[in-house]
Amino acid sequence: MSTTDSALLAPTGWFEDFTVGQKIRHARAATIDEVEGAFLSKLVVNTAQAHWNEHLLAGSPLGSGRLVFGLLTASTVFGLAAVDTAEHAVAELGCTALRFRAPVHHGDTIEAFTQVLDTAASPDRDDAGIVTFQHWGRRQDGTVVFEGQRSVLIHRRPTGSHQ
Repeated sequence: MSTTDSALLAPTGWFEDFTVGQKIRHARAATIDEVEGAFLSKLVVNTAQAHWNEHLLAGSPLGSGRLVFGLLTASTVFGLAAVDTAEHAVAELGCTALRFRAPVHHGDTIEAFTQVLDTAASPDRDDAGIVTFQHWGRRQDGTVVFEGQRSVLIHRRPTGSHQ
């Protein structure tokens, strides 16, 4: 990474800025509209009727209206967290322990939270380290709808950087 490139990026979020146990409440939230929800479930051909049939769930414990495809919920949470956790990412290494805890419907707003689970030196790169995050997403009513772990290879702070 050149000095010019690093000037375009946030002053925080380098590998050294993360500590085990650190908690982050991300500033932005996102409402999942029908366009995203319906389009993605159809694009990946997830034919579960709860995604495609507006009236199927009426009166059910899952609520009324179509459900948002779970991986869209996960992607939204990871995306909301990315500005604080992946600004200096080299690579996304993996996602594990994905758990969808409550339904998300079109029109629900999701906010994200993160805790740093682990930091480790990269076994094959001196310029980066591995950070493992636990992410949570919750609806506007405070219900946790998603949780999952994500590992990211993140650049170390450039030598001589005053950031």
